[in-house]
Amino acid sequence: MVRNPSFMIGALIVLLMVVAGVFAPVLAPYPPNQINFMALLQPPSSAHWFGTDELGRDLFSRVLYGAQTSLEVSAASVGIGLFFGILIGLLTGYIGGAFDEWFVMRVMDSIQSFPFLILALVIGAVLGSGLGNAMIAIGFGFIPGFVRIVRAQVFVQRRSEYVQSAVTIGAGTTRILFVHILPNILTPIIVQATLGLASGVVAEAGLSYLGLGVQPPAASWGSMLHTAQGYITTSPWLAIFPGLTLAIAVLGFNYLGDGLADLWQPKKN
Repeated sequence: MVRNPSFMIGALIVLLMVVAGVFAPVLAPYPPNQINFMALLQPPSSAHWFGTDELGRDLFSRVLYGAQTSLEVSAASVGIGLFFGILIGLLTGYIGGAFDEWFVMRVMDSIQSFPFLILALVIGAVLGSGLGNAMIAIGFGFIPGFVRIVRAQVFVQRRSEYVQSAVTIGAGTTRILFVHILPNILTPIIVQATLGLASGVVAEAGLSYLGLGVQPPAASWGSMLHTAQGYITTSPWLAIFPGLTLAIAVLGFNYLGDGLADLWQPKKN
């Protein structure tokens, strides 16, 4: 791991994001929604490291709480995708047949034909705004990717000797899938989940930017960028700090996922 730069850089960035999100109430110098009409649109200073917004709220504090929001939504949405993706992938990969090939996978193809963010936006528009609906909308978009990965791995594993031995001694389908096969295919699932967290962060920001995600006054990098567009020439720090933090967070998850894939690849070969 130490010799893998992608993994180390990604792990460091993700660790910092987790610390920022989890300990935001301790690290934030001000409450995220504290309005101060005496400090409207103040540039970065020793009192306000990232400056203040149009309501005088401390931007550094709101960026920290935005990390908390991004972590909650991305982790929950990946969890939704994992749960349904693993369940469907295990069953279709093990049972196979026409139902798998001509129905389940055609449905997955149809879902994946839409760009991920567009799909999340459409579902978010149907369900309405809010934190929970954002999690559902983004999580739904993750399901086909996990189904494909799990299904492909199960196709390989179901022909292995240890699975055939389990069948011979009378092990049930549920035991074969969850006790024998699933533990042996976790590595690619973990890699995909890590990369999915990056997509989840972007999708949450996109939904919040359009008003379909986290609602004001809750802090979200996307909603902060939406507000910043009206002050981009006069108060550019409103866009720079949330945008830069968002980019670094996405980069961190991608680096971590690529690093994990690199660590796994030699073992696969």
